[in-house]
Amino acid sequence: MNNKLLYLTKISLNKKMKTKWFLVANIILAVVIIGLINIDNIIKFFGGDFDNNINILVIDNTNEVYDSFSNIYNEYSKQLSTNTTLVKYTKTYEEAKEEIKDKDDLILVINNDNINYLNANITANTYINPTTTQLISYSLDSIKNNLVINKYNLSPNIVKDLNNTPTLTKTILDTDSTNDTNMDIVMNVIFPIIILPFFMLTMFLVQMIGAEINEEKTTKSMEIIISNVSPKTHFFSKLIAGNTFVLSQGLLLIIYLVLGLILRTTLSGELIDPNSTSFVTEMYNNIKDTGFLDKLSYIIPISLILMLITFVAYSLVAAILASMTTNIEDFQQVQTPIIVVSLLGYYLSIMASMFNGSIFIKVLSYIPFLSALLIPSLLSLGQIGLVDVIISIVLLLLTIHLLFKYGLKIYKQGILNYSSTNLWKKMFKAMKEK
Repeated sequence: MNNKLLYLTKISLNKKMKTKWFLVANIILAVVIIGLINIDNIIKFFGGDFDNNINILVIDNTNEVYDSFSNIYNEYSKQLSTNTTLVKYTKTYEEAKEEIKDKDDLILVINNDNINYLNANITANTYINPTTTQLISYSLDSIKNNLVINKYNLSPNIVKDLNNTPTLTKTILDTDSTNDTNMDIVMNVIFPIIILPFFMLTMFLVQMIGAEINEEKTTKSMEIIISNVSPKTHFFSKLIAGNTFVLSQGLLLIIYLVLGLILRTTLSGELIDPNSTSFVTEMYNNIKDTGFLDKLSYIIPISLILMLITFVAYSLVAAILASMTTNIEDFQQVQTPIIVVSLLGYYLSIMASMFNGSIFIKVLSYIPFLSALLIPSLLSLGQIGLVDVIISIVLLLLTIHLLFKYGLKIYKQGILNYSSTNLWKKMFKAMKEK
């Protein structure tokens, strides 16, 4: 039996993995994942430069504000790590335009204004960074305030009182509530790293098991196979092959991620550049700023355990339903409940914070097939604890036990069934048989 089981499993895996589409799909996935991680280096390679310093040629027609403007602007610029340098320009505006031709440099002209004290104009060849525009605006506003203070001889105490803003403090009575902070974590970290890949792999698993069983039934090869092996052996071969495939695909995704990080470290000399605007840097900063790194140390292992168990549950349901159908079209219809349940868990995991720790969302996290999608988000939000996770795992294992016990009976009757009439009636009848 073991030799036959291994042989059938090997054939199933070869059908899935030794194909051109598998190779092409993984090449595309590898390029996309590695490319996203190294997007800033790719942009630099094709001519972009995140570290390119931009000179701002300042023409001060007031002849009195450049020094103050420079001090204030440089202070703001340090806080935001902008790559800009102010240069006091003494030539004409027309000469400045010639000087910045074919460059990313800017021209800033500051003039006196009878109404607003100051006005300014920024000139560029193609593009002006909004952050730079805001910094210039803030700096000019500070200069204008100084001009007003000097004009009316306001005392420092009056200016201080005018500039003081009322203090607004935030008090949350529920000390366990962390939704505002952790919702960003769910969307920026948990969703792309855990929830989305799991959802995609689940859909692959269901489709592939169903397609393979229906292919064998459509080509009548099922009769030859079952005449040589027991339905139980055939059943387990599909489960093992399907789960081995999705686990292998998941491992490949992790390998692509690691390769991308290694390439990033090789090209940049460091994994995280604090001045970079890349996807990896932004994600890392999001995790670091919220103190979420400690939580990931137990959220990821728990999520992986739940995923492995849930893959088994989904593969059982897919194999059972596929055995009772006669072609891929019929299977696509009966798998609708699986897709609906998966989509429900997918969207609930995204909207978990809206329920704010309600009993409703906690109860849903106990439900098999939903728990693996919901628990990573709810753990991140602090809405459930370890006891809730244990309850979910126990219920999921109990569901798998029942699927094995009654599903195998349905499978034995269904794999040689070529009639699509009274499908559900036949399934319930098979379950009652000893």
